[in-house]
Amino acid sequence: MNEAFLPLLVGVPLGVAGLCAMAPRGARWPLPVTFATLAGLLVAACALVAGTADGTVSAHQVSGWPGGISIPFVVDVFSALMLVVTGLLTLVCSWFAVVSGPGRVHLFSAFVLVLAAGVNGALLTADLFNLFVFVEVMLLPSYGLLILAERRRGTERSVLGSRLYVAFNLFVSTLFLTGVALVYGIAGTVNLGELAGAARESDGVAVATGVCLVALSMKAATFPAYGWLARAYPSTSPAVTALFSGLHTKVAIYAVYRIYAVVFDGDDRWLWIGLVAFTLTMVVGVLGAVGEHTTRAILAFHMVSQIGYILLGVALFTVAGLAAGIFYLLHHMIVKASLFMSAGAVEVRSGSARLDVVAAVARREPWLAAAFAMAALSLAGLPPFSGFVAKLTIILASVDAGRPVVAAVAIAVSLLTLLSMLKIWDSLFVSAPPEPATSEHGTGGGVAVQAPARVGMALTAPSLVLAVVTLGLGLGGEGLLALTGTAAEGLVDTSAYVAAVLSGGGR
Repeated sequence: MNEAFLPLLVGVPLGVAGLCAMAPRGARWPLPVTFATLAGLLVAACALVAGTADGTVSAHQVSGWPGGISIPFVVDVFSALMLVVTGLLTLVCSWFAVVSGPGRVHLFSAFVLVLAAGVNGALLTADLFNLFVFVEVMLLPSYGLLILAERRRGTERSVLGSRLYVAFNLFVSTLFLTGVALVYGIAGTVNLGELAGAARESDGVAVATGVCLVALSMKAATFPAYGWLARAYPSTSPAVTALFSGLHTKVAIYAVYRIYAVVFDGDDRWLWIGLVAFTLTMVVGVLGAVGEHTTRAILAFHMVSQIGYILLGVALFTVAGLAAGIFYLLHHMIVKASLFMSAGAVEVRSGSARLDVVAAVARREPWLAAAFAMAALSLAGLPPFSGFVAKLTIILASVDAGRPVVAAVAIAVSLLTLLSMLKIWDSLFVSAPPEPATSEHGTGGGVAVQAPARVGMALTAPSLVLAVVTLGLGLGGEGLLALTGTAAEGLVDTSAYVAAVLSGGGR
């Protein structure tokens, strides 16, 4: 593998974004160029999976500068798998955004490409400060996408949600940068290779790195800092919600896995904190979904609950637990984006996400109903979808690690998830529209239920594609489990990763 091309995964989308930003309003070429660039990034990510599937770790110091000065780019099978799924989601969600409207706004292409560059950089870097920089590169275009999505259609709710999203992320970024500064002040470096095992040997480094992990956990929307996601995500457009659901919180989760494995070396003294926090995240997320009455609000709370499942893997910190957590992470990114887009397609056409306003969608849109049903069953953990493999493996890993209570909670939360997904299915897709109530003066006195406008295959296809992917991952789960197992072994034994970072070459 030629490691020198790793920086191109960041440089190419940034360069194309600059060209798209300079395009005059009404120019038609930015969208095809954007999709070609995103497709190229996806192909490159697939090649990286093939090159790292045997446990190979490759690294490159940008421009040949020594460590401590250059930006270290490192890829192993874990980061390569993340690059594939984030690339796929960026491509499909951008397609949905173009069809549903926000993607046709000037500067959309530039913002999406900068977002893709930030995601790739955050997944590839092996340096805490550069991780902060790339996360900010992700966030800046996200603020622009929030504004573009509701341009000229903004409501009080969308303004409040956008303000909450921006304010919370600015606070968390400040907290994360504070942690990075503390690590540098104590250890004299922020390079992950040089920090390997430092938290196990120094309580000062452990506390400083713990500040970084708290900030990343808040960004991932874990208990008790989950409320921002449940309020902010439903307030923007369906396309932006789907795009953010697959990228932002998942990059933070990836960073938690990586930093704890390398800097803490899997130190088991602190794992109980994660077990408590992530189990509570599962419970409060699904309970929050029970009280909501709009599709995207319910899905947002489910997202919080599922993040608890994903992070259980790192809290268990066994090969089986990490492999199950990584599998769950990849499965969840695909399923959640599919659900947000299928529910969002109905919202785009009907103009409402309330369960008591739109009904009987399945009669008019059988393909959309099929896409939602497949993704919902996968989210609930039923066979033959990828969710079944993800939940079964994380529950078995919990039992193997001597955490039967956690396993029992995971099973109970899974049942509640299925019930709330049936709530959406019954209200939105199956129930017949009731007759509107009529007052004594002959005017409507109740909630008028709309006959939904036709969604069409163009809006249906993105969610259907991802629903088929989750079915494929379920039927072919053994192959993906083998890759996540290799990724987990690399997190338990980080010697190859550390050696690659320090040498700037492949191992």
